[in-house]
This record gives sequence, C-alpha cells and structure tokens, in this order.
Amino acid sequence: MAGRLARLGYDDYRRTDAAAVRLLLRRGAVPVGQLGTALGVTRQAARKAADGLQQRGFATARRDPDDARQLNVALTPAGQDYARAIITVIGELNREVARRVEPAQLVAADAVLRAVLFDASAQQRAARLPRPGA
Repeated sequence: MAGRLARLGYDDYRRTDAAAVRLLLRRGAVPVGQLGTALGVTRQAARKAADGLQQRGFATARRDPDDARQLNVALTPAGQDYARAIITVIGELNREVARRVEPAQLVAADAVLRAVLFDASAQQRAARLPRPGA
C-alpha cells in the first residue's frame, strides 16, 4: 500500500489514513469523537490521526459553530485527492488477491476473519464492508 501510494506521490502514508480519509470522503466533516467511533479507536487516537492528516495538508479541523467543544474534521481538496488515490490502490490490491485464489476461498477467508471479531465495535464496522463477490 505504502509503496504504491509513494509512486503516486504520497510518500508519507500512515496506517490510519486509509480508513480515516475514506470515511471523511463519504461523510464530509465529522466530529473527532465520531471519527474515533467509526475507526474503532479512542477520541485521543482519532485526534492524533486527524492531526497527522492536518499537518500534511489533507484535512482541516475547526470548532463547530454550534458547539465550541466539538472539533470537526474535513478533507481539503488535497485530502480528497489522497482519499481517491487510497481507494484506487485498495481496489488494485483487492483485485490482485482475488486473481490468486478461487472465489470460494475468498468467501471462506472472509467468513473466518469475520468470525474472529469478538469486539462489538469491530463486528459493526465489518458488517458495513461488502462480502466477496457482492
């Protein structure tokens, strides 16, 4: 992932970037707490991820005009481009894996990976992901 993004000009990929920028691209500005919930991390970890995106020019963080306690994070135009690059690379990687195995193997692997999720938050996030062949 990191190597492919580097070839596209994004040489500072961080593991939290993929989920965070895809979420922000879909939903627009979100409060840091909601970002943490969606990522399955603490508010502090979500703030750290948002700060990293902001420092690299991919996101902005602004106080909510209706609630100054709430910090909303949104992608910048550069962040939207970064999100699209991440989505493209993930698609490429998924297609490469799918070409190396039989469809039934993908379905079985997906079932096993979902079965090992004991945390309710992780189960909820996984439930939003498409299953192989869907």
